[in-house]
Amino acid sequence: MTQANQSMSLMQKSSAIENLSSLKNQLIDTHLNTLFAEDSKRFNHFSVEYDQIVLDFSKHRINQSIINGLVELADERNLGQWIQKLFSTELINYTERRAAMHWALRLPKDSSFQPEITEQVHVQLDRMYALVEKIHSGQYRGATGEVIQDVVNIGVGGSDLGPLMVTHALSDFKVPTAKPLAVHFVSTMDGSQLSELLHQLRPETTLFIISSKSFGTIDTLSNAQTVRQWLEKALGYNDKILKNHFIGVSTKPEKMTEWGIAADKQLLLWDWVGGRYSLWSCIGLPIALTIGIQGFKQLLAGAYAIDQHFQTAPFQQNIPVLMGLLGIWNNNFLNIQTHAILPYDGRLKYFAAYLQQLEMESNGKSIQRNGEKVHLATCPIVWGEVGPNAQHAFYQLLHQGTHSVSCDFIAPVKRYNANQFTYAESAEALVEQHHLALSNCLAQSRLLAFGNQALTADELEDLPAYKQYEGNQPSSTILLKELNPYSLGMLIAMYEHKVFVQSVLWNINPFDQWGVEKGKEIANQLLPILNREQDDLSKFDASTQGLLKILLGKTDG
Repeated sequence: MTQANQSMSLMQKSSAIENLSSLKNQLIDTHLNTLFAEDSKRFNHFSVEYDQIVLDFSKHRINQSIINGLVELADERNLGQWIQKLFSTELINYTERRAAMHWALRLPKDSSFQPEITEQVHVQLDRMYALVEKIHSGQYRGATGEVIQDVVNIGVGGSDLGPLMVTHALSDFKVPTAKPLAVHFVSTMDGSQLSELLHQLRPETTLFIISSKSFGTIDTLSNAQTVRQWLEKALGYNDKILKNHFIGVSTKPEKMTEWGIAADKQLLLWDWVGGRYSLWSCIGLPIALTIGIQGFKQLLAGAYAIDQHFQTAPFQQNIPVLMGLLGIWNNNFLNIQTHAILPYDGRLKYFAAYLQQLEMESNGKSIQRNGEKVHLATCPIVWGEVGPNAQHAFYQLLHQGTHSVSCDFIAPVKRYNANQFTYAESAEALVEQHHLALSNCLAQSRLLAFGNQALTADELEDLPAYKQYEGNQPSSTILLKELNPYSLGMLIAMYEHKVFVQSVLWNINPFDQWGVEKGKEIANQLLPILNREQDDLSKFDASTQGLLKILLGKTDG
């Protein structure tokens, strides 16, 4: 019995599961070539367009009966009710006794939905916007009175990956400022990023954002302490250093105050915002500094548009629901355990890394909400790279390897326009380059789906086995009309809600991360040993003891 069949046999018996299992058995030997041959309008039947986004899922190994069956499964698992619970104050993050209201961060200011929460959110956003305006206008000054020209975001996980990804993705939308302003990111606990960066900065003109939901993350606070010492060494110990060179973003104002951050430089968020969902809050300060207040509002507006779509669109036309259901089909019925994110736009360089946290930290769970072990595979391994680079790295495995991999190809329809360039020839050449990227995007998904059938008759004649392609690898193609703050907000929210859909069908809590927490806790047990504050190694396993002895320069002799 295959692993997929074992998983299916262990799942809770239900009419939807039995129906999908039967449909899988009927379709398992059917190639995508056949599915397309049988339906000349397959793209029309298996694609959805909403606002700035087109989702083409016609290259998945599905038919209408399977989509109907997946919707039946969603109904059986009460997905509609769970969506209502998500968009409420209910404590659906039951292990931490918290709601999951990241959607509230993008509610319009005049929204009548949850007015008290909306007011709280916009009080903090308005405080952030005031700081952005002050920095952009050159009115924010360091301890010596010089204008701030570099801003360094110190964070890790959601306090780093989200702002970093969006800031890079929207680099074309950087707003002009009174003096040139550069935004940097530091996350690694070993200090390597920080050490390299500090050599490039002037203490007098550098502002640091300490982003930490708990304001207790050792990685972040270690880097923060290092830059504090750097500033004090350069500028002397001075109250103005803490007042003028640090902004804090956290749920813990008392801890920010204790560290020394001035009250008017503290921006707040709430326990109901998960770290990996926090870029929409004041954690997004680096984003707002890059694309401006209006750009940040457009980012929120795009996400809000998807929030409305997710709550109101029928499941068969609901983009996040369809993305989630297709993942369930690939993962649990076709036994495809890895998923690649392949953007054909260099500005989305960090998008795969961002989704790795969003998906694997959320749904990398094995305990159901009822406390029982799951009976099927949950989150696939998510990986990826900018498509043109990936083509020269791991596409060989996708096309001719032994692993089945589902893929998301992502590309903007439009990229460059003449208004961005002094010389029209430059714009024309870059548009041609964008077309080159698009042609590769379409070609790769075509070869993955259709294999040898994508080749010409002349190519197929006497073609040796090592040059042949099986195809039948499923993929989605997501087109954005263009990559801008609004469409990126839509794209990110789509994946957020896709993750939630899958968590409901797997019956797991996507909003906690106890594995992450325990790893950090154990690290805190080891740190005193490495700092030579303790020397008892007996409580550790033999491997850890041996490695600690090497690190401490001890020998058994």
